[in-house]
Amino acid sequence: MTHERLDDVKHYLLDLQDRLCEGLAAADGVGHFKEDNWQREDGGGGRSRVIENGALFEKGGINFSHVYGATLPPSATAARPELAGRSFHAVGVSWVMHPHNPHVPTSHGNVRFFIAEKEGEPPVWWFGGGFDLTPFYPVLEDVLHWHRVSRAACLPFGEEVYPRYKAWCDEYFFLKHREETRGVGGLFFDDLNDWGFETCFAFQRAVGDSFLDAYLPIVERRRHYQWGERERDFQLYRRGRYVEFNLVWDRGTLFGLQSGGRTESILMSLPPLARWEYDWQPDPESPEAVLTRDYLIPRDWLDEAAQGENSAQEPSI
Repeated sequence: MTHERLDDVKHYLLDLQDRLCEGLAAADGVGHFKEDNWQREDGGGGRSRVIENGALFEKGGINFSHVYGATLPPSATAARPELAGRSFHAVGVSWVMHPHNPHVPTSHGNVRFFIAEKEGEPPVWWFGGGFDLTPFYPVLEDVLHWHRVSRAACLPFGEEVYPRYKAWCDEYFFLKHREETRGVGGLFFDDLNDWGFETCFAFQRAVGDSFLDAYLPIVERRRHYQWGERERDFQLYRRGRYVEFNLVWDRGTLFGLQSGGRTESILMSLPPLARWEYDWQPDPESPEAVLTRDYLIPRDWLDEAAQGENSAQEPSI
């Protein structure tokens, strides 16, 4: 594999960052992304873009990074001994959007490429990424739309791809210490190299290119729903779970910090405000209880919809 292939991936990711910023800023209508370019002392750098206090988004970030070095951190080689003694490049775009309105879900995504090389040996490389949805007051219509777009992105690559990466997303975005999923899932894939470079790269593009189609229709349907102190308190409470996942379980966050990445960019995924309350429990039949009982569990959403199952509750307008 030549570095031209790495350049192709990097070019796509920079363009994706531009398109995501344009689409999400247009949806906000008021806020705009501020750009911050940075350099990594040990090699590489990035382009961070953050939106704050817009009409729609309380905070959001879309980061591009390309970091490289002569060796990997011990934490990486301990998990992957075959990477020892290799130089590496890691390039990717990651994004997280935290809306003001509790009826509009938070959403996250990333697409990335990694390659490690050693003279006289074949390169070790893979693609990874995906996206997931974290609603506070979920509506089945939105969840089904999200998963239908996810499935459509996967379908050209085989009937089995969506079920596999949907299940991996449920497994990955699971707070083990809470026994609940972070949200309603989506797609997650990693270590993808068994299709060959061109097909793996095409799949990465299919996932990245489908995010706005998955997210923006949900945003537009829910952004004008009324909310008050109760909904805001619950949103901040659930954001606490988001923080817990990112700081305890998220591999990308841990790799970034351990490899000397830029802390401000790595932690831009955290919400601007969150809260914790000791042993809080919602009223059993409240919308807040429905979230945990019916949505924060792995479910085959599209299979259930096909069978006519519908347990959604519309939030009040």
